[in-house]
Amino acid sequence: MDGVLYHGEQPLPGAAEFIAAIADIPHAYITNNPILTPVAIAQKLTRLGIADADSDLIVTSAQATAAWLEREKLGFRYFAIGAEGLHLALQQKGIEDSEQAEFVVVGEGAGLDYETLTTGINLILKQGARLVCTNPDNSVDAVRRGQHWVLPGGGALVAPFSAATSVKPLIIGKPEPGLYLMALDRLGEKPENCVMIGDRPDTDILGAQNLGMKTVLVRTGRFSLADALPTEIKPDWDVANLGELTGFLTGLS
Repeated sequence: MDGVLYHGEQPLPGAAEFIAAIADIPHAYITNNPILTPVAIAQKLTRLGIADADSDLIVTSAQATAAWLEREKLGFRYFAIGAEGLHLALQQKGIEDSEQAEFVVVGEGAGLDYETLTTGINLILKQGARLVCTNPDNSVDAVRRGQHWVLPGGGALVAPFSAATSVKPLIIGKPEPGLYLMALDRLGEKPENCVMIGDRPDTDILGAQNLGMKTVLVRTGRFSLADALPTEIKPDWDVANLGELTGFLTGLS
């Protein structure tokens, strides 16, 4: 959503019009960002005038992580570093335990400091806890005080744990399939019947293509019109913005 529908608290031009244009087409919202809960994201979409979205059709990497851990072990014990969205998702599925955790889970947002890093490292080295990260993004875009900022993503925040333990983290978010599969399940659709719209070729587009979805890259996020795509990634449609895509849909109807 960030870079496709909005930048921070600023809706992108054409976002509301595009969501209105697909109102009769089943759709879901997925995000690698584990910071906000689905309810908070739905409220944000309403507040920005983009959509009145059903929170059940918003899928975050925090939810996908919790679901994956539950499949691995019912009643799993975990130690988590990250924002509220991650903690709430994990609390619904597992048991927080900083002494006997079976999983050290790292997500975006505040929470990483010397003490949490030390706790996580020792759980991995002494207790054999598995290192899990909600998403691989090394950086994420944000707007602070009206200016563009770059914030550390999941990949950057999990790196100290990996460096200190020589353990490679298990990644849950895009381009891995978990988020897409959760969204497909909620829509009751097969990948070949779906189109994924995203702003990052290396996560959004690559992950969707690996599952057999059609893809649309919009150039309103990290990749601008001037940026060259990675040679191995070719979206089915490459558009400047959602307004261009809305015009395409209107022409089909």
